[in-house]
Amino acid sequence: MGPLRPDPDFADPSRRTFLRRAGGLACASLAGCAARQDANIPPPATVPPSQQALLEDLERRTFNFFWETANPSNGLVPDRWPSASPCSIASVGFALTCYAIGVDRGYLSRAAARDRVLTTLRFFANAPQGPQANGVSGYNGFFYHFLDMQTGLRANQSELSTVDSALLVAGVLFCQSWFNDPVDAGEAEIRQLADTIYGAMNWPWFQVNVPLVNMAWTPESGFAQADWEGYVEAMILYIQALGSPTHPVGPAAWTAWCATYPLYWGTYMGQTYLSFAPTLGHQYSHLWIDFRNIQDSYTAGKGIDYFENSRRAALAQQAYAIANPMQWQGYDGLIWGITASDGPARTTQTYLGSSRSFRGYSARGAGIVSAFDDGTLAPTASLASLPFAPEIVLPTLEALAQRYGTLIYSQYGFVDAFNPSFNYPVPLSYGRLVPGFGWVDTDYIGIDQGAILGMIGNYRDGMVWNTMKTNPYIVRGLRQAGFTGGWLAATP
Repeated sequence: MGPLRPDPDFADPSRRTFLRRAGGLACASLAGCAARQDANIPPPATVPPSQQALLEDLERRTFNFFWETANPSNGLVPDRWPSASPCSIASVGFALTCYAIGVDRGYLSRAAARDRVLTTLRFFANAPQGPQANGVSGYNGFFYHFLDMQTGLRANQSELSTVDSALLVAGVLFCQSWFNDPVDAGEAEIRQLADTIYGAMNWPWFQVNVPLVNMAWTPESGFAQADWEGYVEAMILYIQALGSPTHPVGPAAWTAWCATYPLYWGTYMGQTYLSFAPTLGHQYSHLWIDFRNIQDSYTAGKGIDYFENSRRAALAQQAYAIANPMQWQGYDGLIWGITASDGPARTTQTYLGSSRSFRGYSARGAGIVSAFDDGTLAPTASLASLPFAPEIVLPTLEALAQRYGTLIYSQYGFVDAFNPSFNYPVPLSYGRLVPGFGWVDTDYIGIDQGAILGMIGNYRDGMVWNTMKTNPYIVRGLRQAGFTGGWLAATP
């Protein structure tokens, strides 16, 4: 095994936001196959004991990632661990949500969670902001994608990221609604700090091409040459922008976001749905918002909701693994799921007689528009789809642990990714080569950990969803986007 080295795509952290977009994926020739498209299959009435025990162990280990790796003096959470890394503000948003799950599961007291959340929100509410390149944490109410774990200032010349700020603030708004004790002074401060942080976000400033919201800004280069438009992971961004009590965007923003949906709608692997190749696009916004039985004008016209859409996306990913058109090792009906994740290395090698491209950290996926698949599997891709399709995800959870547990399951649950097809003696971006198996990551990534734990919580009892249903800003944002029906109709 060669020495570890950064992958070019990850060495410049400002590129990581753009790597997650479907437009940044390299095309691959993907064959189709039939898959079930049964609608509204209910979750199993009971979880088999073996899966239940594993689910509980995974929850605890994944929670510990956030609780133990965060800086207790400011609440910042590393992008990855154990490799040295700056804080990812999106990881902080997931962490803020996961602390309440820890209370719910009995891992810590409500007071301990309150104090950690207070520390975190005080930092972001008081972090220095301004247009200068150094010595600040953000600008116009948004925050830089990566912050120094100790100082909290901009790290690695990263970008002021709208989507990562939105994922951070999703956790902030969750805490605003979950810490609802009317007499506890600390919980009252959490609610006030949440208003301060959210209210400072100047969404119209990011509308370079009105009514869309731009992806990023840097002091060095100005605004990005790209706006957020569907279908990608940024639904939560537009809902926050629409719901803002201080700097909202108009409803035309949602119309513009949806305008490119026809590019993503179609039939793939036997499923007819709005496709986004990496599974994260079907998961992140859904962690905080229960899209069951609420519809905007587009989904109403298609006769589905976004929850059903994500269910079909999970089924399509499983069907792709069964078809395995590129003949990678390990793919089948139990081992499936590709998304943005770590990978072995940026290199081109011969595999089964043909030239194949591999990557380090990169967007991966399978879908209608574009895709990249280099044999790298990410547990978060399948496990964070648990609420959508438990009948296929729970067996996958068990299979991952049984087949590869000694290699990929450790201190904080599942490592970020693995690739049984990669056995090339080249310098690696991350991880290690295991003789007779392939490449195995040695890092955990915060956003992928958070998606797993948050979605387990929603599968168990809808905890995150039910909390966010009480947040007036999220409710307003959904209504401004034109959502109607279901629980939203019954909400004041």
